[in-house]
Amino acid sequence: MAVLLRTTTSATTTTSGGSSSATALLATTFRRGGRRLLLLPATRGSAPRRAALLTARASAEPLEVCAKASLTVPDRLGDCPFTQRVLLTIEEKHLPYDIKLVDLANKPDWFLKISPEGKVPIVKLEEQWVADSDVITQAIEEKYPEPSLATPPEKASVKDPNDGTEQALLSELTSFDSYLKDNGPFINGETISAADLSLAPKLYHMEIALGHYKNWSVPDSLSHVKKYMKTIFSMDSFVKTIALQEDVIAGWRPKVMG
Repeated sequence: MAVLLRTTTSATTTTSGGSSSATALLATTFRRGGRRLLLLPATRGSAPRRAALLTARASAEPLEVCAKASLTVPDRLGDCPFTQRVLLTIEEKHLPYDIKLVDLANKPDWFLKISPEGKVPIVKLEEQWVADSDVITQAIEEKYPEPSLATPPEKASVKDPNDGTEQALLSELTSFDSYLKDNGPFINGETISAADLSLAPKLYHMEIALGHYKNWSVPDSLSHVKKYMKTIFSMDSFVKTIALQEDVIAGWRPKVMG
């Protein structure tokens, strides 16, 4: 996919996550669990205990999250897939949070003080500002293990179509389609996991960017992948944290057009 969009423009000045460039972001769409995948056993408490836990969280001090601001609409969340991964994790953990939107083209001084490299996402945890979506989501999983989003090691394999061609992308999607057919509907079976929350925002970018700039879409023959994308993209947490299509297109324009 990366070669389909042909770009070498660095994205590290704006976002912090599991890849270091725009090319790597799409070429590593199938890095399902991130570099430092946390592996914890699923924790299932009783229904009353679970309800009490979620009620307590709802009244807890909100997490502070710094996120990219929209390029096209004022006061809207921007198009960073790593930030969406973090927000999806927070949403699925039922944690309260406040978003501070940052204009990454004109970074304010207060933001540079807490994020000297000028990267998002960055989240305040235990009175410390933490960067990198891998580190943030792992820390949240450790602090709030219920409901578990852990992905078993046998379902967190890393795939990387290094040649970046359309055929490589189709090969990865075909492999993923077969996996979902036998193991779905999610990567971890019946339950959503951290691997899905990492992959889904990248698939969303893939769908919009390649559709707009290359008139390309996931083939109908890959029905399980298409159903997977439709299911996750319609989840309340995804809809709540989704980037506008206009922002995804605008965000990729300089990388695609040069």
